Amino acid sequence: MYKCILISLFLTSIMLMSFNQQRKKKVVFFGDSITEAGAAPGGYIRLMEDMLNKQNLGNQYELVGAGISGNKVTDLYLRMEEDVLKKKPDMVVIYVGINDIWHKRLSGTGTDFVKYAEFYEAMVKKMQAAGIKVVVCTPSVIGERKDFSNEQDGELNMYSNWLRYYAKINRIPCVDLRTQFTNYLIANNPKNEEQGLLTYDRVHLNAVGNQFVADEMWKVLKEIR
Repeated sequence: MYKCILISLFLTSIMLMSFNQQRKKKVVFFGDSITEAGAAPGGYIRLMEDMLNKQNLGNQYELVGAGISGNKVTDLYLRMEEDVLKKKPDMVVIYVGINDIWHKRLSGTGTDFVKYAEFYEAMVKKMQAAGIKVVVCTPSVIGERKDFSNEQDGELNMYSNWLRYYAKINRIPCVDLRTQFTNYLIANNPKNEEQGLLTYDRVHLNAVGNQFVADEMWKVLKEIR
């Protein structure tokens, strides 16, 4: 009888170990149209999956896109329960801010800086309370001119500066796309073009931009345990 119990416990432990080894880390990418497109073929999420497979890591991660075109930080907050918390992810990558700034000029809407920070912080706290590891991303570009002559560069820098500071003091991993895009454009945009380097319309990623974002995100994600 005693031997049967020991064998049963041993087999149970083997099964549990096997389950733990097979369980994938679920990562939800939460954002706007850039992330919505990122989940389509050729998008940065799918490209990241290709990268993981080439490194024999595809069986360790499940990458889930949760982007909706036109979304701002308030939209993300309102759909967080359905599109993030109910999915029970291990990690969430938040990439929002472009529309909060861009729509001020595009359609007379947008999100002022104070409101953006308040909703962003509330969203992060709610995710952390659910045991989710959070990664934040600074907003990238609204125009690709390298000399800071794009109309909304000032606001992009202000929102990004806050995000970097918020991430630093709260020890939250940050994918600093604003800095990385800026550095890339300084090095690769000799004619100071407004689009066509990493975007096809000043905002949304082209093929090069999607690969660029996939690379920059993976540099941060792979360090998170």
